[in-house]
Amino acid sequence: MTNHLPQTVRSHARDNRARILDAARAVFGEEGLSAPMREVARHAGVGPATLYRHFPTKQALIAETFAEQRRACHAAVRDALTDPDPWHGFRSLIERICELHAHSRGFADAFTTAFPEAMDFAADRERILRTVGELARRAQGTGQLRPGFVIDDLVLMLMAHRGLQDTPRAARVTASRRFAAYVIEAFRAAPETGAPTPLPPAPRLQLTESPSTP
Repeated sequence: MTNHLPQTVRSHARDNRARILDAARAVFGEEGLSAPMREVARHAGVGPATLYRHFPTKQALIAETFAEQRRACHAAVRDALTDPDPWHGFRSLIERICELHAHSRGFADAFTTAFPEAMDFAADRERILRTVGELARRAQGTGQLRPGFVIDDLVLMLMAHRGLQDTPRAARVTASRRFAAYVIEAFRAAPETGAPTPLPPAPRLQLTESPSTP
């Protein structure tokens, strides 16, 4: 009986943790990172004390909630860099980023904004931007990417893509794929007979900065 009780307590704690993470994915996924912790606790069916016992800060909860998406981002970067076709690697990276963002408003917030609770995502964001810059140089070298493409074009694309979060969930992924396809086509170099003249560098863009949340 004495040995059974600790096992029961541990099992109950694991169940609570799993419910909290499931709730956080649902709440942050639909409402974004501005959703309060108490809403996550309510959705999970646990009290605030139980939530904070498992995740003392909102930053810790966000990091764990989107751990799988972060791993998917790392895999997308790795696959793109090792693709023998730079243009294909460039395209596939954009498609996979858009897909990840379309599935969760919270992950899109964490990746594209300066939420204090999402600072762990800053390194991921910088890694993606550096990778796109490297892939862009390679793809431009093959003549498949517009010579005027600059990294700020990707930042602008991600800012525009966030607008799709306002579409119904059922249509969001389909809309995201169409958006990515149109953007990639816009980035593609025109035939040699009509190759565009490179544009002057645009002013440095910054990803949206959002105020801290309680």
